[in-house]
Amino acid sequence: MQRKAVRGVLPGIAMLTALLAGAAGLAACTGGGGTGSTNDSKAGGNTAPPPAPPGKYRSLPQPCKAADAKRVRAMLPAGESLTDEQREQLYAGTADASFDGDRRVGCRWTAQTPEETRLLSVGFERVVSYDRAVASDDDKARQVYVRQLTDAHLPFPGPATSPTAPTASTPTPNTPSTGAAGGGSAPPAPGTPAPGGTPAPGGSPSGSPATSPSGSPSPPPELGSRVLEGLGNDAFLDDKLSPAGATAAQSRTVRIVFRTSNVIVTVEYSVQPALPGTVPPSAETQDSARELAQALVERFNE
Repeated sequence: MQRKAVRGVLPGIAMLTALLAGAAGLAACTGGGGTGSTNDSKAGGNTAPPPAPPGKYRSLPQPCKAADAKRVRAMLPAGESLTDEQREQLYAGTADASFDGDRRVGCRWTAQTPEETRLLSVGFERVVSYDRAVASDDDKARQVYVRQLTDAHLPFPGPATSPTAPTASTPTPNTPSTGAAGGGSAPPAPGTPAPGGTPAPGGSPSGSPATSPSGSPSPPPELGSRVLEGLGNDAFLDDKLSPAGATAAQSRTVRIVFRTSNVIVTVEYSVQPALPGTVPPSAETQDSARELAQALVERFNE
C-alpha cells in the first residue's frame, strides 16, 4: 500500500523539478546585465549607409540648340557667296550620332571662307553611378573629369593662371633701378623719350608696336593650357598649335572641359588659316571658346 503511494507521488515530484529547472534557465537567458540587448545594438550599428541621391541633372539639352545662336555666328563667319539656305544649314549644326540622348550628345559646325576654316563642337556627357552606396553621380563625374585633366598633362588641383602685366613692385628685365648710390639718376629705359623728345637708344618711338630684330611686329603672347576657375565646378583649357610647315598653315585648337554637377561639357574651337605663315591668335581664340563655355554654364543654372 505504501509502495503504491510512493509510486503515485514520484511523477509529481519529477514534473515539479522540470518546471523549476525551466524557470531558472529562462531567468539566466533574460538576465545577465542586458547582454542580449548589447549584442542587438552592435548588430544594428553594422547597417549600410543609405545610397547617395541621384545627380542634379536627369537629362541633357539638345546639343545643336544649347549654344547661343548669335555667339555661334560670331565664332563662325560665313562666306559671302553662301545663300540664305546654306547659311541656315551651316548654323543649324550637325548632331553627333548617339545611342542614348540622356547620356551623351553633341553637335558640330563648320564654316569655310577663302581666308580660313573654322570648326566648332560642343559635347555633353551625363555621368551615372551604378552603385550610389559607393559613389554618387557627382563623384563619378569628377573622376571622369580628372582622367581628362590628366590626359591633357595639366596639374590637379591647380589655380587658374593668366598672363598679367608687371606691377610697380615687380622689376622688369633691362630696367635700371632708381635711387642708386651716389645720388645719380638712372638712365632712361629703352623707348623712353629723352629730354629732346628722341627715344632712348634701343627703343621704338612711343605708341608704335614692339618689333623683332628683323623689323616685323612681334607675335602676340601665347596664353597656353591651364586650369580655369569660375567655370562650373571644375574646368581646364587645352590650347594646341599644330606644327609649322612650308606649305601647310598652322591651326589652333582650343578645348575647354568643365564639370557642372554630374555633367561633363566639352567645347572645342579650331581656326585654320588658308595661307601658311599666319598663326591664329591665342588670346582671341581662347576668349571665344571661354565665352561660349560660360554661356553653357549659365544655361545649366537656369
